[in-house]
Amino acid sequence: MNEMKEEIENRIAIYALISRLMLVEVDERFLEQIEGDEDLLSFFPNYRAWEKHAEFSKKELIEQYYNVDFTNLFLMHLVPYESFYTRDDQMIESGGDNPVLELYNELDFRVELDKARVVSADHIGVELEFMYMLCTALKKALEADDQEGACELLQVQRAFLKEHLLEWAPMFLINAKRESRTPLYHDGSELALEFLLSDFEYVTEKLNENCQSAVVEN
Repeated sequence: MNEMKEEIENRIAIYALISRLMLVEVDERFLEQIEGDEDLLSFFPNYRAWEKHAEFSKKELIEQYYNVDFTNLFLMHLVPYESFYTRDDQMIESGGDNPVLELYNELDFRVELDKARVVSADHIGVELEFMYMLCTALKKALEADDQEGACELLQVQRAFLKEHLLEWAPMFLINAKRESRTPLYHDGSELALEFLLSDFEYVTEKLNENCQSAVVEN
């Protein structure tokens, strides 16, 4: 568990980054956070090298490029909702029958749809924020040396990745990477895709190593 204490900060940071990127349009502060952290900036190689940084201010880039790209990817041409990908009729389940809501409610995770500008709780940004919340809770359990609680949280994380995010998010993120018009969302989509796949392997590995009583399906 000691090794996990060091690694949890990175997981929290990446889930915070990609959930924020996909929930609402970026602002100058968000871009400055990326550019001011070499570790985060390393995940955005095409963004770092984009020549338009020298031509336009951050405000101009946001208004003329990033907002347009966000609208195209998350509001207009693509559908960033789990139910669209998993339901036979491809309808977005915005009501109480959405399967993720029960899990959110069990763990006291509240979704403010209006504030997040999403129509359903199974939006990719919300599901990534839920993983961020679970990682934050795991950090607290690790700091308290609560191994049982940590194992329970790892099980919840693995189940949510397997039964929800990995069931549909890779398809959306591949499409988002292909359809993106700016290196910010191209790199962000690639980061989210690669991280989700590797994080599932990581969580499974930690369960096998540290939680002997946990039943992990192969």
